[in-house]
Parts: sequence; C-alpha cells; structure tokens
Amino acid sequence: MQPPEFPDLEVRHLEENLVDDDAVFLRFLRESLKMEWLDEDDDRLGVTRFAGNHNDVFRKKRLKLPPGKITILLHPMLSEDDSLYKHTLVHELLHAAGLAKHDDNHHELVEKIAPAPSLANSPLLQKLRENVLGKRELVEWLCDACGFQWNRKTLRKPHRCPKCASSL
Repeated sequence: MQPPEFPDLEVRHLEENLVDDDAVFLRFLRESLKMEWLDEDDDRLGVTRFAGNHNDVFRKKRLKLPPGKITILLHPMLSEDDSLYKHTLVHELLHAAGLAKHDDNHHELVEKIAPAPSLANSPLLQKLRENVLGKRELVEWLCDACGFQWNRKTLRKPHRCPKCASSL
C-alpha cells in the first residue's frame, strides 16, 4: 500500500491558523514530515513520532530548533472515511507542529480546520463503536433505584435512569 499523500493543503491551513509561538515546528514541517500507515492491527487511528526522545524534542522546541524527522502514522482503515481521515490528520499535524497537549486550543483548532464527522455520518465511526460495544462485558445498564434494566447502546454510563430519572 502506498504511503498517505503529503498533506500540503492541511499544512497550508495550519500556516494560516497557527501562531509561531504555539507551533514552533510548523515552519519545518515541509522538510521534516514523512507520512506512513500504521499496522492493520494497531488500535490507534494516528500517532506522531519525532526522532529522538522527549527530552530532545522539548529542548528543540524551547530553543526553536529544527525538530529532525517527524513521522505521522495513520491507520489504513481511515482511507474508508475522508472526513475522519482529515480530522485525524489535522490532529496529528498539530502535534507535529509542536502542540503536544490535548487542550482546548488543540481541540478548537482541529474542529476549525477539519471537524470530526458525526456518528450518523461516519460508517467507520459506527463500525468502531459497534466493535467497542461488542467487546464490553457490561451489556446492560441497571438502575439501583427502580430496578429498570436496558440494553447498553452507549460507551458512557448514562447520568439518569430513563424510567425513573434517578441519578446513576
């Protein structure tokens, strides 16, 4: 399988939307970035790897030095869903640009440049959700207050019972 294409358009969007103070590696992305696919059996959608250890990366970031080789690896199943592919790619590009934390700024930038597809509009997200729910040991929710039991269709525990509205 050919490696993913270099994300020229997405890098251009980052250059237009990021401040250099936050994204110290952004100006080096075009010469430092390499794209690859993750293994089929990997459980991540994407990962960003820097040459060297975290101390090297932190020092280069602090001194605003070139980061060395950066590799973004994306899961091959993302090729089935263009919106989720772009969302994951932009998420990883922000890490490659130097935004390491998953903070509000990171989230807002990803949503501005490549919003996540809704569950209803993404067959891949639906498939992943079904896969996760299918592997869970807990298949039903139970209300301690009224004893109502219902099939689990969500990953998160509900806040209230749908029958008696008691907090769970």
